[in-house]
Amino acid sequence: MDKENVVSKNFIEKIIDEDLAQGKYTKIATRFPPEPNGYLHIGHAKSILLNYGLAKKYNGTFNLRFDDTNPMKEKTEFVESIVSDVEWLGAQYDGDIKFASNYFDQMYEAAVLLIKKGKAYVCDLSPEQIKEYRGTLTEPGKDSPYRNRSVEENLDLFERMKNGEFEDGSKVLRAKIDMASSNINMRDPIIYRVARMTHHNTGDKWCIYPMYDFAHPIEDAIEGITHSICTLEFEDHRPLYDWVVQEVGYEHPPKQIEFAKLYLTNVITGKRYIKRLVDEGIVDGWDDPRLVTIAALRRRGFTPESIKDFMELIGVTKSNSSNDYAMLEYCIRNDLKPKAPRVMAVLDPIKLVIDNYPEGEVEYLDAMVNMENPDLGYEKVPFERELWIEREDFMEEPPKKYFRLFPGNEVRLMNAYFVKCVSYEKDENGKVTVVHCTYDPETKNGTGFTGRKVKGTIHWVPVHHCKKVTARLYENLVDEEKGVYNEDGSLNLNPNSLTVIEDCYVEPAIEKYKPGDSFQFVRNGYFCIDTKDTTEDHLVFNRIVSLKSSFKLPKK
Repeated sequence: MDKENVVSKNFIEKIIDEDLAQGKYTKIATRFPPEPNGYLHIGHAKSILLNYGLAKKYNGTFNLRFDDTNPMKEKTEFVESIVSDVEWLGAQYDGDIKFASNYFDQMYEAAVLLIKKGKAYVCDLSPEQIKEYRGTLTEPGKDSPYRNRSVEENLDLFERMKNGEFEDGSKVLRAKIDMASSNINMRDPIIYRVARMTHHNTGDKWCIYPMYDFAHPIEDAIEGITHSICTLEFEDHRPLYDWVVQEVGYEHPPKQIEFAKLYLTNVITGKRYIKRLVDEGIVDGWDDPRLVTIAALRRRGFTPESIKDFMELIGVTKSNSSNDYAMLEYCIRNDLKPKAPRVMAVLDPIKLVIDNYPEGEVEYLDAMVNMENPDLGYEKVPFERELWIEREDFMEEPPKKYFRLFPGNEVRLMNAYFVKCVSYEKDENGKVTVVHCTYDPETKNGTGFTGRKVKGTIHWVPVHHCKKVTARLYENLVDEEKGVYNEDGSLNLNPNSLTVIEDCYVEPAIEKYKPGDSFQFVRNGYFCIDTKDTTEDHLVFNRIVSLKSSFKLPKK
């Protein structure tokens, strides 16, 4: 067999292949079923792309469905953000967006059916008592004193629960399974509770709501989902999932398959942690570029392609493991390298004056838009007597192997001329403010000058033909190796997670771009124009990632 034609498949694809071969299903259907109680993060992206990718690979269908069974934490804002994230990632869902709440009538009917079959009962125990009766991992639970109510009594009580005759928390509907089960999830789990809450989709129609473990398998079955792909923490819930679809009597029940969650080093993915950061004003909302919500990654400048490449690299497994955040950074660098325009920008400026360059003269030099991709062509850059350069590109007394500007040394100005440092000025505090040079007009870039060589090349921005901007540099928000929280309960924050630089200068070509566009700032990293804080009068840039990393792609 030709090795090039051998396609490696993950364990989920092998299960699907077997199911199709055995005729269990004729067409594959998957779904992404988020709860609208927060913004999605990078881990959800793995689930979205996995479910969508499986549907696409097998010419099946992919649903976007909101598991909105808990109105206490759900908001329309979260629904809208999730739809935006899914569409941005390129996951094209079939038909209309679906909601679990659209199936509340069928769920109620399913609960009534279970009562009639003697498989569910109304229980009056308090939440504390239910927990006490449940038992432990080593001790079986004990039956509720209400477990043997008659079918007629349970039907009457459940209907009265629906009609709002009982206080919140006073009664629940429980599945009647096995209080001695080794799986605690099967010890008569609660499937409905009384809760007077206004729902974002159904309003005040209902005062009872189904529990997730009861609702989810019914939603899947109603929609004809064949493979319910979820993360490993639901593995112990699978027996209950299977029990529900079997007892309710669905002819073609879906199959639940669990895969390992995505864990990234030194980032926060837990919704409750992110919510706390947002609520306490520590970050600038759910889309703060220091977070790894999908909205934050998008705002910072990550691309859908980079996230898809990252998911391909980490693969789909059955065992949990952590992935290095540097791998995600590798993917965005790899994606932007051939397509991001290269722009000269100075983040820590000092002035360079070319003493022998004609005062008031401006010439326009050719600069390649992207060295990796010549097809993007050239940009005209204005060159003049006064330029901004990076402070680190000049030293009064340089160490060995420092090849940039210092008294008597000559360097090339990128895309321009050779210049030699002849003097410099300082302010009253001894800080260098101006570097004086002379240029050699014979050394213009592109003329084929070969008279002598220089070891250093530095970038620059023309003082009178530039754009003053704000740049934001990011580091990890927390160090998870030390724990998200300190001993006193405070968050273990990195004080250097955000550095704001107000006086940055960028070449004028930047003005033709729009918020969200990405660039390589020469020697400073990849940046994008912020979509939230940028105005018509002032550009704000987020650094997506630095230019280099110690991360190496593992050998296959």
